[in-house]
Amino acid sequence: MKEPLENGAVKVLHALQQQGYEAYLVGGCVRDKMLQRPVKDYDIATSARPEQVQKTFSRTIPTGLQHGTVTVIVDGFTYEVTTFRKEEGYEQYRRPSEVHYIDSLLEDLRRRDFTMNAMALDADGLLMDPFHGMEDLRLGVLRCVGVPDERFEEDALRMLRCIRFASEYGLQIEEQTWASLCSHAPLLKHIAMERVRMELERMIGGAAPHRAICLLIESGLLQQSKEPLRLAQLTHEKATTADLNPLMKIAAPAARWAAIYLTIAGDADSVEEDLKRLTFSKQQIKDIVWIVAASIYIVEQAVIYNKGADENCDSLERSWKLAALQYGTKSMWELHSLICLDSAAALLPSFPSGLLESLAANGADWLEELQITSLSELQLSGKDLLIHLNRKGGPWMSAVLQHLLEQTALGHIENQTEPLLEEAKRWVLYNEPA
Repeated sequence: MKEPLENGAVKVLHALQQQGYEAYLVGGCVRDKMLQRPVKDYDIATSARPEQVQKTFSRTIPTGLQHGTVTVIVDGFTYEVTTFRKEEGYEQYRRPSEVHYIDSLLEDLRRRDFTMNAMALDADGLLMDPFHGMEDLRLGVLRCVGVPDERFEEDALRMLRCIRFASEYGLQIEEQTWASLCSHAPLLKHIAMERVRMELERMIGGAAPHRAICLLIESGLLQQSKEPLRLAQLTHEKATTADLNPLMKIAAPAARWAAIYLTIAGDADSVEEDLKRLTFSKQQIKDIVWIVAASIYIVEQAVIYNKGADENCDSLERSWKLAALQYGTKSMWELHSLICLDSAAALLPSFPSGLLESLAANGADWLEELQITSLSELQLSGKDLLIHLNRKGGPWMSAVLQHLLEQTALGHIENQTEPLLEEAKRWVLYNEPA
């Protein structure tokens, strides 16, 4: 039985055919359907011109008329319907300067990137595979359609897509395709960092991030981005020594990215700068950087404590809990997931001997023991401090509230107004803030 999304796609095919036009499912949906993988969306190619597509359906969106694409809405689902076309005069190694509508499915498929993406299905499920994409898939090979040099010169982003497909689908990149990719790597300088980030995100968040990283290193693509990246410091030696294979066991994308940057031994500021260049969102940057910063903080505290350099140095438990207050419990849970990996010692080489074992054994319990994790949970406000301590507002208030948060979170004070006020008075008296 077809899923509702596929049923809608078939309805689109039938509607176009009833008007006398050719129409086929094309691209990734055909590939994934033939591989019996989940299909996220269905793209359709047709001999109908955009205006004819719009007349055929009651609900459409003129998504990309300049390239022959109309979005059709059927049963609440959206389908991109694109007229058969040829492309010429590619600008900046990314987009065609001219698009010509044609009546040939074969010629439309010929312009596509890889053989596995150059297949089509009609409404009855008949496969059109003029470039032997299924044979390549059976052989486990990723191959460009036609001449690889031409495909990568048309659209340099295809080099990153090639690596993503190879890692995600477990394919070997065909020899000529790989040679062409490596020789054309400098063309990546023409691709916007946002597009680069989108492909890297899908690689690192995919099924085989370690393989993607190895292919990126071998190809030299990371050295060729429009803006310089710290990620380009990844080497085979670092990737092998760190053993990034278990990254696929980590669900959180932020933890995967943090592990990669920790492999490079990046500080939090340099990681943040890299992520900004890659146009990650503010929230994504925060999520990744805080894991990196928390890791660095824990190691620094452990080293100080083990050396006895500071008589007042926090214990490992205290440091772990205070890190949770500073960087958030979410960051600490994700750091803990990295620490619990079998290959954690290789993945986090900066952690001293014995530290990983202790954190793996106790880190989760310590997080669970936290009484509170934010100032908003304190049963005492800044206004309460002003009233009961009879003092003017100033920087001392933030210092007192932070002290109360830490002491309450660590279980040294009950989270009740009276004990908190008493501790606040003691702190003010002892520290004599201005």
